[in-house]
Amino acid sequence: MDALRAAVGAWFRGGGDGPARESAGRLGVRTAVLLEGPSDVAAVGAVAALLGRDLAAEGVCVLSMGGAMNVGRFARLLGPPGLGLRLTGLCDEREQPYYTRGLARAGAPTDGIFVCAADLEDELVRALGPPRVAELVRAEGDHRPLRTFLNQPAQQGRTAQQQLRRFLGTKKGRKIHYARALVEALNPTDVPPPLTGLLTTL
Repeated sequence: MDALRAAVGAWFRGGGDGPARESAGRLGVRTAVLLEGPSDVAAVGAVAALLGRDLAAEGVCVLSMGGAMNVGRFARLLGPPGLGLRLTGLCDEREQPYYTRGLARAGAPTDGIFVCAADLEDELVRALGPPRVAELVRAEGDHRPLRTFLNQPAQQGRTAQQQLRRFLGTKKGRKIHYARALVEALNPTDVPPPLTGLLTTL
Protein backbone atom coordinates (compact mmCIF):
# COMPACT_ATOMS: atom_id res chain seq x y z
CA MET A 1 0.00 0.00 0.00
CA ASP A 2 2.90 2.37 0.60
CA ALA A 3 3.75 2.20 -3.11
CA LEU A 4 0.16 3.04 -4.02
CA ARG A 5 0.07 5.95 -1.59
CA ALA A 6 3.32 7.27 -3.06
CA ALA A 7 1.99 6.89 -6.60
CA VAL A 8 -1.25 8.70 -5.72
CA GLY A 9 0.77 11.48 -4.07
CA ALA A 10 2.89 11.89 -7.20
CA TRP A 11 -0.26 11.95 -9.35
CA PHE A 12 -1.78 14.58 -7.04
CA ARG A 13 1.33 16.74 -7.52
CA GLY A 14 0.99 16.63 -11.30
CA GLY A 15 2.53 13.31 -12.32
CA GLY A 16 0.94 10.66 -14.49
CA ASP A 17 -1.77 8.24 -13.41
CA GLY A 18 -0.06 5.09 -14.70
CA PRO A 19 1.81 4.03 -11.53
CA ALA A 20 -1.28 4.56 -9.37
CA ARG A 21 -3.49 2.54 -11.71
CA GLU A 22 -0.94 -0.25 -11.91
CA SER A 23 -0.51 -0.41 -8.13
CA ALA A 24 -4.24 -0.30 -7.43
CA GLY A 25 -4.88 -3.11 -9.89
CA ARG A 26 -2.04 -5.27 -8.64
CA LEU A 27 -3.14 -4.88 -5.02
CA GLY A 28 -6.83 -5.42 -5.74
CA VAL A 29 -7.78 -2.11 -4.14
CA ARG A 30 -11.51 -1.41 -4.22
CA THR A 31 -11.94 1.28 -1.54
CA ALA A 32 -10.05 4.43 -0.59
CA VAL A 33 -10.41 5.98 2.86
CA LEU A 34 -9.75 9.70 2.61
CA LEU A 35 -8.34 11.15 5.83
CA GLU A 36 -7.18 14.65 6.64
CA GLY A 37 -3.79 13.85 8.15
CA PRO A 38 -1.37 11.23 9.51
CA SER A 39 -2.88 11.15 13.01
CA ASP A 40 -6.18 10.02 11.48
CA VAL A 41 -4.34 7.33 9.51
CA ALA A 42 -2.67 6.16 12.73
CA ALA A 43 -6.02 5.99 14.55
CA VAL A 44 -7.81 4.09 11.78
CA GLY A 45 -4.93 1.63 11.53
CA ALA A 46 -4.96 1.10 15.30
CA VAL A 47 -8.73 0.56 15.36
CA ALA A 48 -8.47 -1.96 12.52
CA ALA A 49 -5.80 -3.86 14.48
CA LEU A 50 -7.90 -3.67 17.66
CA LEU A 51 -10.81 -5.24 15.78
CA GLY A 52 -8.64 -7.88 14.11
CA ARG A 53 -8.93 -6.39 10.63
CA ASP A 54 -6.27 -6.29 7.88
CA LEU A 55 -7.49 -3.46 5.67
CA ALA A 56 -4.77 -3.83 3.04
CA ALA A 57 -5.68 -7.50 2.59
CA GLU A 58 -9.32 -6.43 2.24
CA GLY A 59 -8.46 -4.09 -0.65
CA VAL A 60 -8.72 -0.89 1.37
CA CYS A 61 -6.21 1.93 0.95
CA VAL A 62 -6.12 4.37 3.88
CA LEU A 63 -4.39 7.62 3.00
CA SER A 64 -3.64 11.08 4.31
CA MET A 65 -4.56 13.94 2.00
CA GLY A 66 -2.50 16.60 3.75
CA GLY A 67 -5.55 18.66 4.66
CA ALA A 68 -9.31 18.47 4.21
CA MET A 69 -9.29 21.11 1.47
CA ASN A 70 -7.59 18.56 -0.81
CA VAL A 71 -10.52 16.16 -0.66
CA GLY A 72 -12.05 17.35 -3.94
CA ARG A 73 -8.89 16.65 -5.89
CA PHE A 74 -8.34 13.26 -4.26
CA ALA A 75 -11.97 12.34 -4.91
CA ARG A 76 -11.53 13.11 -8.61
CA LEU A 77 -8.33 11.05 -8.81
CA LEU A 78 -9.56 8.05 -6.88
CA GLY A 79 -13.34 8.13 -7.39
CA PRO A 80 -15.54 7.79 -10.50
CA PRO A 81 -13.56 10.21 -12.73
CA GLY A 82 -10.25 8.49 -11.93
CA LEU A 83 -9.53 5.03 -10.56
CA GLY A 84 -13.20 4.30 -9.92
CA LEU A 85 -12.67 3.28 -6.31
CA ARG A 86 -15.38 3.43 -3.68
CA LEU A 87 -14.70 6.44 -1.45
CA THR A 88 -15.24 6.86 2.26
CA GLY A 89 -13.64 8.96 4.95
CA LEU A 90 -13.48 10.37 8.45
CA CYS A 91 -13.44 14.09 9.17
CA ASP A 92 -13.77 16.73 11.85
CA GLU A 93 -17.12 18.43 12.18
CA ARG A 94 -15.85 21.70 10.73
CA GLU A 95 -14.40 19.91 7.69
CA GLN A 96 -17.59 18.08 6.70
CA PRO A 97 -18.61 20.65 4.05
CA TYR A 98 -15.32 20.11 2.20
CA TYR A 99 -15.90 16.35 2.15
CA THR A 100 -19.55 16.57 1.11
CA ARG A 101 -18.83 19.05 -1.66
CA GLY A 102 -15.68 17.28 -2.87
CA LEU A 103 -17.24 13.83 -3.14
CA ALA A 104 -20.44 15.17 -4.71
CA ARG A 105 -18.51 17.04 -7.40
CA ALA A 106 -16.61 13.83 -8.21
CA GLY A 107 -19.90 11.97 -8.60
CA ALA A 108 -19.25 9.83 -5.51
CA PRO A 109 -21.86 9.06 -2.83
CA THR A 110 -21.51 11.17 0.30
CA ASP A 111 -23.07 8.69 2.73
CA GLY A 112 -19.66 7.18 3.49
CA ILE A 113 -18.43 10.25 5.36
CA PHE A 114 -18.17 9.76 9.12
CA VAL A 115 -17.99 12.89 11.23
CA CYS A 116 -16.29 13.38 14.61
CA ALA A 117 -18.26 15.56 17.02
CA ALA A 118 -15.44 18.09 17.20
CA ASP A 119 -12.38 16.18 16.05
CA LEU A 120 -10.85 12.74 16.45
CA GLU A 121 -8.95 13.67 19.62
CA ASP A 122 -12.19 14.83 21.22
CA GLU A 123 -13.85 11.51 20.37
CA LEU A 124 -10.99 9.49 21.85
CA VAL A 125 -10.75 11.54 25.05
CA ARG A 126 -14.50 11.18 25.54
CA ALA A 127 -14.40 7.43 24.91
CA LEU A 128 -11.67 6.82 27.48
CA GLY A 129 -12.60 9.58 29.92
CA PRO A 130 -10.25 12.42 30.95
CA PRO A 131 -8.83 10.61 34.05
CA ARG A 132 -7.75 7.61 31.96
CA VAL A 133 -6.27 9.85 29.25
CA ALA A 134 -4.30 11.83 31.86
CA GLU A 135 -3.06 8.53 33.27
CA LEU A 136 -1.91 7.43 29.81
CA VAL A 137 -0.16 10.74 29.22
CA ARG A 138 1.78 10.26 32.45
CA ALA A 139 2.61 6.68 31.47
CA GLU A 140 3.95 7.92 28.12
CA GLY A 141 6.37 10.24 29.93
CA ASP A 142 4.53 13.49 29.22
CA HIS A 143 3.52 14.30 32.79
CA ARG A 144 5.73 17.41 33.04
CA PRO A 145 4.66 18.92 29.69
CA LEU A 146 1.01 18.28 30.62
CA ARG A 147 1.42 19.95 34.02
CA THR A 148 3.08 22.98 32.39
CA PHE A 149 0.33 23.16 29.80
CA LEU A 150 -2.47 22.96 32.39
CA ASN A 151 -0.91 25.83 34.34
CA GLN A 152 -1.15 28.20 31.38
CA PRO A 153 -3.68 31.02 31.88
CA ALA A 154 -5.47 30.10 28.65
CA GLN A 155 -6.37 26.68 30.08
CA GLN A 156 -8.02 27.99 33.22
CA GLY A 157 -11.79 27.58 33.16
CA ARG A 158 -11.71 24.91 30.46
CA THR A 159 -13.01 21.43 31.15
CA ALA A 160 -10.59 18.53 31.50
CA GLN A 161 -11.95 17.20 28.21
CA GLN A 162 -11.11 20.46 26.42
CA GLN A 163 -7.68 20.74 28.05
CA LEU A 164 -6.58 17.23 27.11
CA ARG A 165 -7.91 17.54 23.59
CA ARG A 166 -5.89 20.74 23.15
CA PHE A 167 -2.77 19.24 24.76
CA LEU A 168 -2.68 16.40 22.25
CA GLY A 169 -2.19 18.89 19.42
CA THR A 170 0.43 21.16 20.98
CA LYS A 171 3.59 19.45 19.71
CA LYS A 172 4.55 18.08 16.32
CA GLY A 173 4.07 14.32 16.26
CA ARG A 174 2.07 14.20 19.50
CA LYS A 175 -1.30 13.77 17.78
CA ILE A 176 0.02 10.84 15.74
CA HIS A 177 1.56 9.17 18.79
CA TYR A 178 -1.52 9.54 20.97
CA ALA A 179 -3.97 8.64 18.23
CA ARG A 180 -2.43 5.19 18.29
CA ALA A 181 -1.85 5.04 22.06
CA LEU A 182 -5.40 6.08 22.97
CA VAL A 183 -6.99 3.62 20.55
CA GLU A 184 -4.83 0.81 21.89
CA ALA A 185 -6.12 1.60 25.39
CA LEU A 186 -9.76 1.18 24.31
CA ASN A 187 -11.93 -1.87 24.70
CA PRO A 188 -13.33 -2.86 21.28
CA THR A 189 -16.83 -2.04 22.54
CA ASP A 190 -15.76 1.52 23.41
CA VAL A 191 -14.47 2.58 19.99
CA PRO A 192 -16.05 5.98 19.16
CA PRO A 193 -19.08 5.78 16.81
CA PRO A 194 -17.45 7.57 13.82
CA LEU A 195 -14.59 5.05 13.80
CA THR A 196 -16.93 2.13 14.35
CA GLY A 197 -19.14 3.33 11.51
CA LEU A 198 -16.19 3.72 9.17
CA LEU A 199 -14.77 0.26 9.89
CA THR A 200 -18.22 -1.33 9.60
CA THR A 201 -18.64 -0.03 6.05
CA LEU A 202 -15.28 -1.32 4.84
